Amino acid sequence: MTPQAHPVDHELVQAAAHVARTRCRGDNHTMAAAARARDGRIVTAVNAYHFTGGPCAELVLIGAAAAQGAYERDTIVAVGDRGRGVVPPCGRCRHLRAVPIADLLPESYVWADHQLDAE
Repeated sequence: MTPQAHPVDHELVQAAAHVARTRCRGDNHTMAAAARARDGRIVTAVNAYHFTGGPCAELVLIGAAAAQGAYERDTIVAVGDRGRGVVPPCGRCRHLRAVPIADLLPESYVWADHQLDAE
């Protein structure tokens, strides 16, 4: 799969960077996200660390946007605190489609393959 080039929404990056700089404090909030709603509004959010991992900034942003009536978004960007800049989506956010485990690990051990025939 060849990555597609998309224009950078500098205003979104700046909004997320501002939130990361001013709202991310301590270990509980280390990532910020900004999204552009279809109507042009910019919505921002931060992650919420929890001992189970907690929701990432993008997931918090989707909920915050919905609470503000911005159900359709065109672009989301995540920025790390402490000047880390734009960060790629986490694994949870990268899930685009479901695939069988065997496709991910084709030579995996299968217990049933090693059972004696009952005959």
